[in-house]
Amino acid sequence: MRYDRESGPLLSLSKDNALCRTMPALALTPLLLCLSTCAAFAARAIGMPLPFLIGPLLLTGLTFTLLSHRLPTGYRFPARLRLVFIALIGVAIGSQITPELFADPGALALSAVALVLFIVLAHAWGYIVMRKLGTYDRPTAFYAAAPGGLFEAIAMGEEAGADPARLTLQQFLRIIVVVTLVPIGLSLWYGAPVGSSAGMSFAAESVTVEDVIKAALAGMAGLALGHLLRLPAKQITGPMGVAGFATATGFFHPDLPQWLIDMAQIIVGTALGTRFAGMSKQSLVQGIGLTLIAVLGMLCLSALFAAVLMRWLDQPFDILLISFAPGGVTEMSLVALSLTANPALVTLHHIARIILTVVGLAIVARFLPIKR
Repeated sequence: MRYDRESGPLLSLSKDNALCRTMPALALTPLLLCLSTCAAFAARAIGMPLPFLIGPLLLTGLTFTLLSHRLPTGYRFPARLRLVFIALIGVAIGSQITPELFADPGALALSAVALVLFIVLAHAWGYIVMRKLGTYDRPTAFYAAAPGGLFEAIAMGEEAGADPARLTLQQFLRIIVVVTLVPIGLSLWYGAPVGSSAGMSFAAESVTVEDVIKAALAGMAGLALGHLLRLPAKQITGPMGVAGFATATGFFHPDLPQWLIDMAQIIVGTALGTRFAGMSKQSLVQGIGLTLIAVLGMLCLSALFAAVLMRWLDQPFDILLISFAPGGVTEMSLVALSLTANPALVTLHHIARIILTVVGLAIVARFLPIKR
């Protein structure tokens, strides 16, 4: 302790200062989660796509963008809490890989070739937009332009030295724009809501405690496997792989209740929103403009591929359009379900798009490293 001549004793011990900084940070996490939960239900009430993910992300992102100077210095969302629920999201995605997805090997082969070509063209277009128009550095532009693998692209981009705020912003804006424009466009076309706005869900109707335990074990096994094999974005690809293997082989189906899926989205959306700390309003506006240009180009590519493949895959144009649209697996599959179409084809395309994109990013990171 030291003394000041005018004001008397001043607390200057490092432990005291650390405590003063830690207490507001500890209180901020539950406060953010409470506010994010309210934002999630508000987003659902107004019919926003993926409300439990996008609602918390928008609230937290705007808070840390506009009010970062009033928040505790150096605040970080608890990493372990985020890790657990990212693993659960990986399990939820992997559980969609059912045996029915592999019923037509010929169509699968054609779709795989088309997807590889689509990913290369869409990624190249996005990179040009981010690099030339946005003047982003190479790693930020490269990983921000990835047309799939939201969490994987963010994790791998951070490892390569990309700007985490811009990268998170661009990847989430891609999802937001796609899952907003496509369902709204189809809703106007059909004259009725589609997707999650229509009340569709992939959560199991009746989930037992045993089912939740199996899903949790799949998540933990996936985390361990991802760490052991050094998988890219192991916190989600590991659990996704374990859950997908268990479901596809019929070993067991890791069912999750809707409330747990919603909770996972709220926590992950809140955690990612905190990464916008320090981002200027100008950067936010720029990111929105870049996303609109990049996504519109990707959607035009999706329409082109759908028009060409509809003759070969014997599927209607709208189903193939949402199969190639670079949005979220859940929302695009729910759109197909609300159109009274089999969501298996759509789900397979989007899971394959994520896997192929992550594999491509991993190859580039291994053999042609793009670093700051």
